[in-house]
Amino acid sequence: MKMIAAVIKHFKLDDVRKSLTEIGIHGMTAIEVKGFGRQKGHMEVYRGVEYEVQFLPKIKIEVAVPDEKLDDVLSTIESSAKTGEIGDGKIFVYDLQEVIRIRTGEKGEEAI
Repeated sequence: MKMIAAVIKHFKLDDVRKSLTEIGIHGMTAIEVKGFGRQKGHMEVYRGVEYEVQFLPKIKIEVAVPDEKLDDVLSTIESSAKTGEIGDGKIFVYDLQEVIRIRTGEKGEEAI
């Protein structure tokens, strides 16, 4: 099993969720986060004062998937989150050792 963490633009969240649902992924976690990468922030003006925004708002989604669905999920997230502009985000893949559904006690892929 794998845990996929993807940091994407806010306005792409619904597109990613719909695309994942279409390929049979029905659970995800979405977290509002701030960060920077190559984009390095930008300048904004508030009440006539210019200031630098160093951490940009993003959405981090987390999805647990069986190994056999990994490639489909990665390509789905990439295609549905992509705008072609700087700051589209990143996808990280982690090994997932165990999953337990608290309500039923199911373990492993059955708990996903």
